[in-house]
Amino acid sequence: MGFEGADALDGSRVAAELRDDPSALSPAAARSVAATLLADGRFSEPYCEWLPLWYETALIAPVRYGEWRLRRVAAAVADAANVTVTAPQFSRAQDVTIDGRPALERVSGFRDRFLLADALLHVEWFEHAAAADGIEVPSGLVERTREESLSYYGGDRDRLSEPVRRFQRLLFADDAWVRRVDESYGLDSGLFGLWERLLRAERERLASA
Repeated sequence: MGFEGADALDGSRVAAELRDDPSALSPAAARSVAATLLADGRFSEPYCEWLPLWYETALIAPVRYGEWRLRRVAAAVADAANVTVTAPQFSRAQDVTIDGRPALERVSGFRDRFLLADALLHVEWFEHAAAADGIEVPSGLVERTREESLSYYGGDRDRLSEPVRRFQRLLFADDAWVRRVDESYGLDSGLFGLWERLLRAERERLASA
């Protein structure tokens, strides 16, 4: 998207230092890592609330355990570099309306709920992580993306404007991250496979729109 500050941190170097010696991270790198871990940990429980009850019930315990683990690692990284980071707050399903109606009344089925949740919560995740990295994301783009995406994925809007469509296409590229996690840990997870297929299909659809 050409955001200012996107090249301030060397991602490959940060990953190598995190793997080899987390205490060697600079304050800026440590802030980036810790903020991302906190966002990852906080993300899943609100996401579950957007999906069917069977999904939330099945995943809530491992999700909360995962957040606890990520918060511990984030705290250790931040403390070692003497930096302060906070976790973001994500939109809860019961608090969001679309065209004056509760958001979940506008969607049905797992796929539609999954895409609506991702289109909203991933923007919020990115805004938090980008701020920790010193990346300047135009506030107008964030608000426009939120407004258009809610109406598009859960309302009556028939298309996204070009900047929002491009932004969402990049955010939906998490299918590659899901695949790497599944392969790296040898999970062969049917759930991860479903996530990857849904994310990839929506990314490709946005790319061809």
